[in-house]
Amino acid sequence: MLFDSILGHFSTDMGIDLGTCNTLVCVRGEGIVLNEPSVVAVKRGTNQVLDNGNAVGLVAKQMLGKTPGSITAIRPLKDGVIADFDITEAMLSYFIRKVHGRRSFLKPRVVIAIPSGITAVEKRAVLNSAERAGARRCYLVEEPKAAAIGALLPITEPTGSMIVDIGGGTTEVAILTLADISVCESIRVAGDDMDEAIINHMKRTYNLMIGEQTAERVKIEIGSAYPVGEEQTMEVRGRDMISGLPRKTIVSSEEIREALKEPVGQIVETVTRTLEKAEPELAADLVDHGIVLAGGGALLRGMNRVLANATGLDCRLADDPLTCVARGTAVYLENIDDWRDTMESDEDEL
Repeated sequence: MLFDSILGHFSTDMGIDLGTCNTLVCVRGEGIVLNEPSVVAVKRGTNQVLDNGNAVGLVAKQMLGKTPGSITAIRPLKDGVIADFDITEAMLSYFIRKVHGRRSFLKPRVVIAIPSGITAVEKRAVLNSAERAGARRCYLVEEPKAAAIGALLPITEPTGSMIVDIGGGTTEVAILTLADISVCESIRVAGDDMDEAIINHMKRTYNLMIGEQTAERVKIEIGSAYPVGEEQTMEVRGRDMISGLPRKTIVSSEEIREALKEPVGQIVETVTRTLEKAEPELAADLVDHGIVLAGGGALLRGMNRVLANATGLDCRLADDPLTCVARGTAVYLENIDDWRDTMESDEDEL
């Protein structure tokens, strides 16, 4: 243990928010040094990553939905967990290599944020992937805990703090106190499901097939969970399902809000269900402290209003919600010797 702590001063230790949509890497003392999409481009039918293992992240995301027959662009994580073991390993290896570079001859210690609802087998898959991708030692921290630390919530105090982390594949809702999670709910409904709802709406209403990237753009530009500001319209292009030809149409923010009702409703339901399970004293604390929103899905316009109306509590966005989890893993790294006992690592047999 002591030897490991000494080595820690010489290696580029990093915290990784291994997300369904984006992977962020934080280095101790430097903050976020990498933020790229969790996408890998491979030769079809193989696990061979193109461009000598470098067709990962931004390069690969530009290929999503546009690849010729010989190439596949894959998102190796689904609903916050590893769907493709080999490709996740190749992706992690690329990110670790890119950040670590030649700065140190020592392999880095890595803290990875994982969804709170995943199984022991899924945890083992993350640990194995990180080790084989070049980590000297790997620690796992639950995403809601990392998000709460990154959002600067007073989680070490004997008072209740609530975080709602809406990512790409999972939504994590947790009430924390005394540096641990008291009540937690994790559902596999998040940003990706919002995109899916928009794709289905375009199919049903306009007979127009659109891709994931277009759906995401619609969500970001005119999507909302609650009427906020002026209603807007947007031109959407895709393929006509009847004629098979390219076509464009105009959609309004009202109809997109209607299309997003179901995934938003499921997130609200999870938040209320978590509050119902809270200890009375913690629930009392939340009346004062309210709810903090983190993750990319928290940026959906009016999301805080919908949750505030459903729960009667104040609901605010964390500073820079997209990077909360990654920043939390960096704080974990800084306190790794104090908090080692509260984390799962490759030293434990899961």
